[in-house]
Amino acid sequence: MQREPIRNHKDLETYQMAFDAAMKIFEFSKKFPTEERYSLTDQIRRSSRSVCANMAEAWRKRRYEAAFVAKLNDCDSVAAETQTWIEFAVKCNYLDVESGRELYGTYNRILGGLVNMITNPSPWLMKR
Repeated sequence: MQREPIRNHKDLETYQMAFDAAMKIFEFSKKFPTEERYSLTDQIRRSSRSVCANMAEAWRKRRYEAAFVAKLNDCDSVAAETQTWIEFAVKCNYLDVESGRELYGTYNRILGGLVNMITNPSPWLMKR
C-alpha cells in the first residue's frame, strides 16, 4: 500500500495532529473561567495555533534548508510552550487530568515528528 504524495503542509501527519489538538484546546478552553481570558485562555490558544501556522510557513521555506529548519524550530518551541499551558490548565483544575495527559501526549508525538524533520530535513526540501 503506497502513501499519497505530500503536496502541501496539510498532508503532513504532524500538521494534522497539531491542527486537531489546537481545535481540542479551543473547545476545552471555552470552559476556562472568564478571568483567564487574557492570560491562560489566550496563551494556550495562540501557542497551539502557532504550531500549525509555523508549519505552514516552514513548508513554504523548503527551498532553503536553513530557513526550513529555523521555522520548524519555531514550531518545536511553541509546541513545548503549549505543553506548559496544558500543565497550568490541569493544575488550575480547568482541564481534567485525563484530557491533559491525552493532549500532552499528542504534543509529545507532534514534537517527535518535528524533531525528525529538523534532524533529517532532506526528504522534505524542494529539489532544485
